[in-house]
Amino acid sequence: MLVLGIESSCDETGVALVDAPDTQLPRLLALGLHSQIEMHQAYGGVVPELASRDHIRRVVPLTRQVLAQSNKALSEVDVVAYTRGPGLAGALLVGAGVACALGAALGKPVLGVHHLEGHLLSPFLSEDPPEFPFVALLVSGGHTQLMRVEGVGQYELLGETIDDAAGEAFDKSAKLMGLGYPGGPALSRMAEDGNPAAYALPRPLLHSGNLDFSFAGLKTAVLVQANKLVAAHGAAAFEVLAMDIRRDLAASTQAAIVDVLVKKSLLALKETGLKRLVVAGGVGANRQLRTQLNAECAKRKVRVHYPELHLCSDNGAMIAMAGAMRLQSGLQVATRDYAFDVKPRWPLHMISGASA
Repeated sequence: MLVLGIESSCDETGVALVDAPDTQLPRLLALGLHSQIEMHQAYGGVVPELASRDHIRRVVPLTRQVLAQSNKALSEVDVVAYTRGPGLAGALLVGAGVACALGAALGKPVLGVHHLEGHLLSPFLSEDPPEFPFVALLVSGGHTQLMRVEGVGQYELLGETIDDAAGEAFDKSAKLMGLGYPGGPALSRMAEDGNPAAYALPRPLLHSGNLDFSFAGLKTAVLVQANKLVAAHGAAAFEVLAMDIRRDLAASTQAAIVDVLVKKSLLALKETGLKRLVVAGGVGANRQLRTQLNAECAKRKVRVHYPELHLCSDNGAMIAMAGAMRLQSGLQVATRDYAFDVKPRWPLHMISGASA
């Protein structure tokens, strides 16, 4: 079974093709991706209308590229999967519309996929795929969640952010420091040569005893500390301070976020009694997060699985993979009903079983 996946939830257009034999994990045949980072940099963040228009320009050429790379014809595709939500409504509509138009033209079934389920299952594309059950730490954009995962579609929410997510904490803190878009990766790069203990920033809900997250207060603490440094050095703005000062605040900010993610993940493993952790989503590419999780999980004899680095960001492979795994598990059936809708807000734990 060949599954074509189309991802267009935000600022990356992704198309991929996977081969999904009945009794084996799906295998990635080809992947095409276009990032809109350069286009949005001038605005300091994603402009939804521009994102949607760019998806329209990119999705068909990327589809041709993927088919050429895999040496497959469009007529050989068995199912077209697309991101149904969550995400930007206009952007989602582009991928959904193209997928359903392709399905109708080819007479092939289509399947709407949950964006976060794509991230959750993306480690199955890696050289070291996980096995069920496991605890999942989902850290993608505006989402930070801990899930107990028993199988495809079997997701129990253990904890989630009550305000800003980890990715938002990275991006908003970076913006306060005068770093460009995308802020999170820029802050992480600056943090590499900084002192993570230079400034005593809060670790919100670190000792709450539950598995929820909160990062809005950290953003405020970063702003307060940045203003103190500007005043102390008589500077016009934070971005003109000496590089070592800026690096130290970036490192301290990253350390606060990572400490919370690691502590909560370990608590989730302890409470569930599971010995396997999956980390997925864009923040899952953070080097410090991986280093600390690997060290702490090794002490506890817990296996940790990540997507390959190039599959941490939004991409079509994770959508094709999730669609293929849902079809293989019998949880969902692709249909030839080409009337579509999208779900900009769509909780992952609400898609269990056939309710997706």
